[in-house]
Amino acid sequence: MSRPEALFPLFADLDTLEGVGPKTARAMEGLGVTRPKDLLLLLPHSGVDRSRKASVRDVVPPTVLTVEVEVGAHFPPRSKGKPYRVMVRDAQLEWALVFFHARGDYLQKLLPTGQRRIVSGRIELFDGIAQMVHPDHVLRLDEAVALPVYEPVYPLTAGVTQRLLAKAVEGAMARAPDLPEWIDPSLKAREGWPDWRAAIAAVHRPEGPAALAQTDPARARLAYDELFAHQLTLSLARASLRKSKGVVTCGSGVLQARVLASLPYAPTGAQTRAVAEIAADMGAPLRMNRLLQGDVGAGKTLVAFMALLIAAEAGGQGVMMAPTEILARQHHEGLAPLAAAAGVRLELLTGRDKGAERAAKLRDLAEGRIAVLVGTHAVFQKDVAFHDLRLAVVDEQHRFGVAQRMELGAKGRAVDVLVMTATPIPRSLALASYGDMDVSVLDEKPAGRKPIKTVMIAAARIEEVVAHLARAVAEGRQCYWVCPLVEDSEVLDYASAEARFASLRAALGDQVGLVHGQLPPAEKDAAMARFQRGETRVLVATTVIEVGVNVPNASIMVIERAEIFGLAQLHQLRGRVGRGAAQSTCLLLYQAPLSEAGERRLTTIRDTEDGFRIAEEDLAMRGAGDLIGTAQSGLPRFRVADLERQGALMAVAQSDARALLTVDPGLTSPRGQAARLLLWLLDQDRAIRLIAVG
Repeated sequence: MSRPEALFPLFADLDTLEGVGPKTARAMEGLGVTRPKDLLLLLPHSGVDRSRKASVRDVVPPTVLTVEVEVGAHFPPRSKGKPYRVMVRDAQLEWALVFFHARGDYLQKLLPTGQRRIVSGRIELFDGIAQMVHPDHVLRLDEAVALPVYEPVYPLTAGVTQRLLAKAVEGAMARAPDLPEWIDPSLKAREGWPDWRAAIAAVHRPEGPAALAQTDPARARLAYDELFAHQLTLSLARASLRKSKGVVTCGSGVLQARVLASLPYAPTGAQTRAVAEIAADMGAPLRMNRLLQGDVGAGKTLVAFMALLIAAEAGGQGVMMAPTEILARQHHEGLAPLAAAAGVRLELLTGRDKGAERAAKLRDLAEGRIAVLVGTHAVFQKDVAFHDLRLAVVDEQHRFGVAQRMELGAKGRAVDVLVMTATPIPRSLALASYGDMDVSVLDEKPAGRKPIKTVMIAAARIEEVVAHLARAVAEGRQCYWVCPLVEDSEVLDYASAEARFASLRAALGDQVGLVHGQLPPAEKDAAMARFQRGETRVLVATTVIEVGVNVPNASIMVIERAEIFGLAQLHQLRGRVGRGAAQSTCLLLYQAPLSEAGERRLTTIRDTEDGFRIAEEDLAMRGAGDLIGTAQSGLPRFRVADLERQGALMAVAQSDARALLTVDPGLTSPRGQAARLLLWLLDQDRAIRLIAVG
């Protein structure tokens, strides 16, 4: 599928635009601009009022002034480094234009004495006299029409000036064709959005500050275009995943009933609902692609295991994949009692399995004697063959983007996929990163979970904290002590944990263990295992323990320099305690004085344990890119749309995209053809390939 001809001028080289040479074109790459079409979406972030005034007397300096003047005498500098002055007179007052390092002959040409000019720039008072240093514009009266009343101000990069950029944008706008409409007509009418080309013109020629707001109809429309193109891509990915016919997997409920009967508590309503949603997907002839989103401790493991049992009940197999070996082992330990209750065979496969033992496991797997396999990515190796794999459960998703999800599907088997994440993500972001998936949310805490008491303590009181710890340890309790990543440097990060380990060891003796990112994996595992068995009582750690470790007896979490951690991280770390019967505490040690943002983060954590509320607050404070760590999140980079403030548009875009593809899966209708233009325009090449394949 080749690029539509209407868009050729917008995909030409930048130096085909007037005033843009090869050097400027290279400089513009710093703004993410490589084609004329990119300039159309490089929106001004502010504007300057250039409306004409009669005299300096009409404004209060310092401010921007645009005024017609008669040029008077020139006063070149008397000595080096002094300014060049040109006297001018407006309707009421005489004042000076000031230039540094300017060539006299150039200024004589620009401002000939006795002629009239329009000057615009920042006017300031200097010793009570008005002056304008380096005017932004000096125009002949016949050129003044070109000066907008409200001048847009663009983001800049080295080697690109405002004037140059404004001219390039004008050039790109002149090439913008009239394109057919891809937005649903009723939505467009309801929102009062302009056509695409009119919207482009409006955002680059704002009439005042209101036109720069996200709520401005032209800006909102362009933001929607981006979100819609993105959701269209995800929906096409979802459709192509679903096109590969799934296997109908219907459970009998026998094994599930055994597990439920063995539990000391009833599952929450949310767990029951999630299992029903998953069972319905597995029983359908399309492939399941579902996200199970649940807060720390919401009971995702039980839901995932029930799903794995549906596969086993139907005579198939299930696999659960974890990102690290520690987590895989832990899942295996956690699932073992459930598997025993159900009477199914559960095995663990990691990179450590070697030789005859590994060969025997692989044989049993291939012959269908193992119902549920837990492992790391090792389960994807060439020699691992299943007898009849029906379901893959993937843990801790954000290390696993859309591309890998599609790969998992490309293993040749129409495997149903269930992804688990313990990171509560606000809806707008969930749609941005997982818009191709259906989502089940666990929003209730299982019975018997006690709230965790969270306290903020200034670092100056650290001795009290250590004394408190000594008492708790003597009572047989266990504690995590998390040290901060210092300066982002591996060396220092490790030093802060080493130093804390030494000081706690001096105070508490050899029941203190240490684990950090610099340790060899075997030592790390050994230190964790000792803590899990209760041989060490206090585990000093860097954030390596953020994901997943389960020690029910650990009931105290100390987070040092808590103010430098993100909200999501604090929430994840705190979730490591509160898993057993004892009342748990989380101590947030902070360095006084706290910044406003630091205080807001710590009080949020102190006041709520609701991961979704915490995530919304996090999004409001930090922005989308930081929240999921854009580099590894596969979160799209939007130029116009703002996920924090326009999250509601994302939901509209998703339902709109899915609705369009339902009636027009090949995008062949007039609106579908228009949508293809949008995908080209916004570089959604993947979507275009998917249509081509479809």
